[in-house]
Amino acid sequence: MDDTPLTSPGFVGKRRRTSGALPPGQYLTQDFPVLSAGPTPSVSPEAWEFSVVTETGATRAWSWSQFRALPSEEIHTDIHCVTRWSKFGTRWEGVSIDTLLGEIETAAGFTMAHSYGGYSTNVPLADLRGGKAWIAFAFDGKELEPEHGGPARLLVPHLYFWKSAKWVRGLTLMRADEPGFWERLGYNMYGDPWREQRYTGD
Repeated sequence: MDDTPLTSPGFVGKRRRTSGALPPGQYLTQDFPVLSAGPTPSVSPEAWEFSVVTETGATRAWSWSQFRALPSEEIHTDIHCVTRWSKFGTRWEGVSIDTLLGEIETAAGFTMAHSYGGYSTNVPLADLRGGKAWIAFAFDGKELEPEHGGPARLLVPHLYFWKSAKWVRGLTLMRADEPGFWERLGYNMYGDPWREQRYTGD
Protein backbone atom coordinates (compact mmCIF):
# COMPACT_ATOMS: atom_id res chain seq x y z
CA MET A 1 0.00 0.00 0.00
CA ASP A 2 1.41 3.38 -0.94
CA ASP A 3 0.59 6.87 0.27
CA THR A 4 -2.38 7.28 -2.07
CA PRO A 5 -5.34 8.69 -0.12
CA LEU A 6 -7.63 5.92 1.07
CA THR A 7 -10.78 5.49 -0.96
CA SER A 8 -12.59 2.61 0.72
CA PRO A 9 -16.40 2.90 0.76
CA GLY A 10 -17.52 5.09 3.60
CA PHE A 11 -14.06 6.51 4.24
CA VAL A 12 -14.65 9.82 5.88
CA GLY A 13 -11.10 11.06 6.06
CA LYS A 14 -11.35 11.73 9.76
CA ARG A 15 -8.20 13.21 11.26
CA ARG A 16 -7.67 13.26 14.97
CA ARG A 17 -5.78 16.15 16.42
CA THR A 18 -2.36 15.23 17.72
CA SER A 19 -1.53 16.90 20.97
CA GLY A 20 2.18 17.49 20.57
CA ALA A 21 2.40 17.19 24.36
CA LEU A 22 3.68 14.40 26.55
CA PRO A 23 1.63 12.93 29.40
CA PRO A 24 3.46 12.98 32.75
CA GLY A 25 6.31 10.50 33.11
CA GLN A 26 6.61 9.82 29.35
CA TYR A 27 9.49 10.33 26.89
CA LEU A 28 9.21 10.80 23.13
CA THR A 29 10.50 8.15 20.73
CA GLN A 30 10.77 8.06 16.94
CA ASP A 31 10.87 4.25 16.96
CA PHE A 32 7.96 1.87 17.41
CA PRO A 33 9.06 -0.43 20.26
CA VAL A 34 7.71 -3.98 20.29
CA LEU A 35 6.49 -5.15 23.69
CA SER A 36 4.33 -8.24 24.11
CA ALA A 37 3.26 -10.48 26.98
CA GLY A 38 4.18 -13.62 25.01
CA PRO A 39 5.26 -14.93 21.62
CA THR A 40 3.81 -13.43 18.45
CA PRO A 41 0.87 -15.56 17.30
CA SER A 42 0.72 -16.57 13.66
CA VAL A 43 -2.71 -15.45 12.46
CA SER A 44 -3.43 -15.41 8.73
CA PRO A 45 -6.22 -13.20 7.40
CA GLU A 46 -7.89 -16.35 6.04
CA ALA A 47 -8.10 -17.79 9.56
CA TRP A 48 -8.89 -14.51 11.31
CA GLU A 49 -12.36 -13.91 12.67
CA PHE A 50 -13.64 -11.10 14.87
CA SER A 51 -16.69 -11.56 17.08
CA VAL A 52 -18.75 -9.48 19.47
CA VAL A 53 -20.56 -11.39 22.21
CA THR A 54 -23.21 -9.47 24.13
CA GLU A 55 -24.06 -9.83 27.80
CA THR A 56 -26.99 -12.07 26.76
CA GLY A 57 -24.74 -14.36 24.74
CA ALA A 58 -25.80 -13.14 21.29
CA THR A 59 -22.87 -13.27 18.88
CA ARG A 60 -22.02 -11.32 15.73
CA ALA A 61 -18.93 -12.39 13.82
CA TRP A 62 -17.02 -11.16 10.76
CA SER A 63 -14.55 -13.02 8.57
CA TRP A 64 -11.55 -11.09 7.25
CA SER A 65 -13.25 -10.44 3.92
CA GLN A 66 -16.46 -9.28 5.62
CA PHE A 67 -14.45 -7.06 7.98
CA ARG A 68 -12.44 -5.48 5.17
CA ALA A 69 -15.64 -4.73 3.25
CA LEU A 70 -16.78 -2.44 6.10
CA PRO A 71 -16.19 1.33 5.88
CA SER A 72 -12.72 2.21 7.12
CA GLU A 73 -11.14 5.39 8.42
CA GLU A 74 -7.65 6.86 8.52
CA ILE A 75 -6.61 7.79 12.04
CA HIS A 76 -3.81 10.19 12.99
CA THR A 77 -3.05 10.07 16.68
CA ASP A 78 -0.42 10.06 19.42
CA ILE A 79 0.12 6.82 21.36
CA HIS A 80 1.44 6.28 24.88
CA CYS A 81 2.86 3.07 26.36
CA VAL A 82 2.79 2.36 30.09
CA THR A 83 6.53 1.58 29.83
CA ARG A 84 6.91 5.38 29.37
CA TRP A 85 7.48 5.85 25.64
CA SER A 86 5.15 8.00 23.56
CA LYS A 87 5.02 8.37 19.80
CA PHE A 88 3.48 11.42 18.14
CA GLY A 89 1.49 11.55 14.91
CA THR A 90 1.07 7.85 14.13
CA ARG A 91 -1.06 6.96 11.10
CA TRP A 92 -3.42 4.01 11.07
CA GLU A 93 -6.32 2.65 9.05
CA GLY A 94 -9.13 0.74 10.69
CA VAL A 95 -12.81 0.10 11.18
CA SER A 96 -14.49 2.12 13.88
CA ILE A 97 -15.90 0.20 16.84
CA ASP A 98 -19.00 2.34 16.26
CA THR A 99 -19.42 0.58 12.91
CA LEU A 100 -18.99 -2.88 14.41
CA LEU A 101 -21.44 -2.20 17.23
CA GLY A 102 -23.90 -0.32 15.03
CA GLU A 103 -26.56 -3.04 14.85
CA ILE A 104 -25.84 -4.68 18.19
CA GLU A 105 -28.25 -4.10 21.07
CA THR A 106 -26.63 -4.02 24.47
CA ALA A 107 -27.02 -2.54 27.93
CA ALA A 108 -23.44 -3.43 28.85
CA GLY A 109 -21.12 -0.85 30.35
CA PHE A 110 -17.84 -2.71 29.97
CA THR A 111 -15.95 -4.85 27.49
CA MET A 112 -13.24 -7.44 27.52
CA ALA A 113 -11.02 -7.55 24.43
CA HIS A 114 -9.67 -11.00 23.59
CA SER A 115 -6.63 -11.77 21.47
CA TYR A 116 -5.25 -14.74 19.59
CA GLY A 117 -2.60 -16.07 21.96
CA GLY A 118 -4.74 -15.66 25.07
CA TYR A 119 -4.19 -12.00 25.99
CA SER A 120 -7.14 -9.97 27.27
CA THR A 121 -7.77 -6.44 28.51
CA ASN A 122 -10.82 -4.59 29.83
CA VAL A 123 -12.12 -1.25 28.53
CA PRO A 124 -15.33 0.60 29.44
CA LEU A 125 -17.72 0.49 26.50
CA ALA A 126 -18.00 4.30 26.54
CA ASP A 127 -14.25 4.44 25.77
CA LEU A 128 -14.74 2.42 22.59
CA ARG A 129 -17.68 4.40 21.22
CA GLY A 130 -18.02 7.92 19.86
CA GLY A 131 -15.06 7.79 17.45
CA LYS A 132 -12.59 6.81 20.17
CA ALA A 133 -11.53 3.31 19.08
CA TRP A 134 -10.96 1.13 16.01
CA ILE A 135 -9.93 -2.32 14.88
CA ALA A 136 -6.80 -1.26 12.99
CA PHE A 137 -5.38 -3.28 10.11
CA ALA A 138 -2.77 -0.87 8.67
CA PHE A 139 -0.01 1.31 10.07
CA ASP A 140 1.81 4.07 8.22
CA GLY A 141 0.23 3.04 4.92
CA LYS A 142 1.16 -0.64 5.15
CA GLU A 143 -0.52 -3.80 6.39
CA LEU A 144 -0.08 -4.10 10.13
CA GLU A 145 2.99 -6.23 10.83
CA PRO A 146 2.56 -9.29 13.09
CA GLU A 147 4.84 -7.91 15.83
CA HIS A 148 2.58 -4.86 16.08
CA GLY A 149 -0.58 -6.97 16.21
CA GLY A 150 -1.27 -7.85 12.58
CA PRO A 151 -3.46 -8.73 10.91
CA ALA A 152 -5.57 -6.53 13.23
CA ARG A 153 -5.41 -4.93 16.65
CA LEU A 154 -7.62 -2.84 18.86
CA LEU A 155 -6.64 0.85 18.81
CA VAL A 156 -7.69 2.94 21.83
CA PRO A 157 -5.19 5.80 21.66
CA HIS A 158 -6.50 7.87 24.59
CA LEU A 159 -5.56 5.05 27.02
CA TYR A 160 -2.18 3.44 27.68
CA PHE A 161 -1.31 1.15 24.79
CA TRP A 162 -1.71 -2.14 26.69
CA LYS A 163 -5.44 -1.50 26.22
CA SER A 164 -4.95 -1.60 22.41
CA ALA A 165 -4.87 -5.39 22.30
CA LYS A 166 -2.73 -6.90 19.54
CA TRP A 167 -4.02 -9.82 17.42
CA VAL A 168 -7.54 -9.02 18.55
CA ARG A 169 -10.18 -11.65 17.89
CA GLY A 170 -13.22 -10.26 19.69
CA LEU A 171 -15.03 -8.25 22.31
CA THR A 172 -17.21 -9.56 25.11
CA LEU A 173 -19.75 -7.02 26.36
CA MET A 174 -20.18 -7.13 30.14
CA ARG A 175 -22.52 -5.57 32.69
CA ALA A 176 -19.73 -5.38 35.31
CA ASP A 177 -16.05 -4.58 34.96
CA GLU A 178 -13.51 -7.39 35.19
CA PRO A 179 -9.69 -7.35 35.01
CA GLY A 180 -7.86 -8.62 31.96
CA PHE A 181 -4.35 -10.08 31.71
CA TRP A 182 -2.24 -7.16 32.95
CA GLU A 183 -4.97 -5.81 35.21
CA ARG A 184 -4.95 -9.08 37.18
CA LEU A 185 -1.19 -8.59 37.60
CA GLY A 186 -1.48 -5.12 39.10
CA TYR A 187 -2.00 -2.74 36.21
CA ASN A 188 -4.66 -0.06 36.52
CA MET A 189 -8.21 -1.01 35.55
CA TYR A 190 -8.55 2.13 33.36
CA GLY A 191 -5.12 3.35 32.25
CA ASP A 192 -5.42 7.10 31.53
CA PRO A 193 -1.92 8.34 30.56
CA TRP A 194 -2.75 11.95 31.49
CA ARG A 195 -3.61 10.83 35.04
CA GLU A 196 -0.61 8.44 35.03
CA GLN A 197 -2.82 5.47 35.92
CA ARG A 198 -0.18 2.78 35.50
CA TYR A 199 -0.87 0.48 38.43
CA THR A 200 -3.63 -0.40 40.87
CA GLY A 201 -4.20 2.56 43.15
CA ASP A 202 -2.74 5.19 40.79
